Amino acid sequence: MNVLLIGGGGREHALAWKLAQSPLLKTLYCAPGNAGIADVAELVALDVGDHDAVTAFCKDKEIGLVVVGPEAPLVAGLVDDLEAQGILVFGPSKAAAALEGSKGFTKDLCTEFNIPTAAYGRFADAASARAYLDGQALPIVIKADGLAAGKGVVIAQTRPEADAAVDACFEGAFGAAGAEVVIEEFLKGEEASFFALVDGETALPLATAQDHKRVGDGDLGPNTGGMGAYSPAPIMTEALCARTMKEIILPTVAAMKARGTPFKGVLYAGLMIEDGAPKLIEYNVRFGDPEAQPLMMRLKSDLLPVLLATAQGELGRHALEWDTDAALCVVMAAKGYPGSYEKGTEIGGLKAVGDDPRAAVFHAGTTRDGPRVLANGGRVLGVTACGKTIAEAQARAYTAVDAIDWPGGFCRRDIGWRALKREA
Repeated sequence: MNVLLIGGGGREHALAWKLAQSPLLKTLYCAPGNAGIADVAELVALDVGDHDAVTAFCKDKEIGLVVVGPEAPLVAGLVDDLEAQGILVFGPSKAAAALEGSKGFTKDLCTEFNIPTAAYGRFADAASARAYLDGQALPIVIKADGLAAGKGVVIAQTRPEADAAVDACFEGAFGAAGAEVVIEEFLKGEEASFFALVDGETALPLATAQDHKRVGDGDLGPNTGGMGAYSPAPIMTEALCARTMKEIILPTVAAMKARGTPFKGVLYAGLMIEDGAPKLIEYNVRFGDPEAQPLMMRLKSDLLPVLLATAQGELGRHALEWDTDAALCVVMAAKGYPGSYEKGTEIGGLKAVGDDPRAAVFHAGTTRDGPRVLANGGRVLGVTACGKTIAEAQARAYTAVDAIDWPGGFCRRDIGWRALKREA
C-alpha cells in the first residue's frame, strides 16, 4: 500500500519511522517532510493548502491512505475534500476538528454533555472580557479561541497580566485565532496527556504521556509547543485511565456522533489531575508533539493497520501491544526559542546517536544542504530513548543529546522530573 503522510515536524518523523516498519507498506511519501523523514520516506513538494493538488497526487500515486499529522490542514478541511474524491484519510473532518480549532466550541460541548472541565466564559470583544474578569479569582487563564501554534495561552497571575493578554488577542497578536477569547478558571493539579484512536463510534485508548510546555528547567518561562515528553505517565493509573475514558473520552465521542459530526482520528485530551479526578483542559485532534516520539518508540504493534481501521470505521477489531519499558524525549531547540531564533546553523554528531539501538533522533525543524543538516525551525530535534524506568530512559536520552554537536541549540536538562520524583 502507498501512504501519504502530511507534515514535517517531529511528530511526523516519529509516525514515518513507525509506518516504515510495516510489512503492508509499499511506498511512503511525505509532504513536506524534513531532513530526517527523508531517510524513511520519499519527500514531495506539495502545497498542502492546495487540496486539488493533494488530491491529484493521491490519484496519480494510487495512495491507499493519507495520514494527516498537524492540526492546521485538519481544521482547513483537507480530510473532507480528499474523502469527497474517494480517498481514505486518517484524521477528522473539518467539523470534528473544531474540537481543537475552537476552544470555545469544546467548552460549550463539555457543558452540554456534562464533561468535567474548568469554568469559563467566551468573549468577542475586550470590554466584555474585562467585565468578566472583574468577578474572577487569580490566577486565571486567557486563551485565543483558534489555532495559535501552542502560543495563544497565558496564565495570568495578576489583573494587569490578564488585561494585557486579552488586549493582545483582540489587537491581533494571534491573527484570526484571537478574534474570540476564552477565559478559564485556573485548574490546580498535575497535567497529563491521554490519547485514544476513534473511528466515529469506537474508542481505543493508547499509552499515556506527560509533556513539558515551559521553556526552562523547573517548568519556568513562557509556554512552548513542548520541550520534552515521556511515556507512560505514572500519575495515570489503570483506574484513572478507565475514569478518563468513561467521563471524558466516550462522552465526547457520543456527543460528536449525536451532533452529526462523528470524530475519526486520534483524540488527544490534555488533562488536569487533582485528588484523583481528571478534568479536561483542552482537546487536540492529532498526535502530540513531542508525545508522539516516545509513544511510537513504545508501540510494538504495526501502526498502519490500526490507522487504516480507524479511517474505515473498523477499530473494534483491533488491540495494541505496548513495550513495558518507558520512553523519554528531549527537545533540542534553536537558541532564542520560543522568541526569535537563527536558522541555518549546522548540526553535527547525529550519526553517533545511531550507535545506541535504544535511542533515536526525530527531526522536526531541519533541512539538508548537501551532506550537512541545518536547523530550520524553533524546535529542531526530538532526542528519544527507552529504558526500564523513566530514570534509565532519561539518562540514555541525555547521553544522546550530549553526543550531538550543535552550538546553536539548547534543551531543558530536567525532562521527566515529576516521574523521577515518583520513582525515587
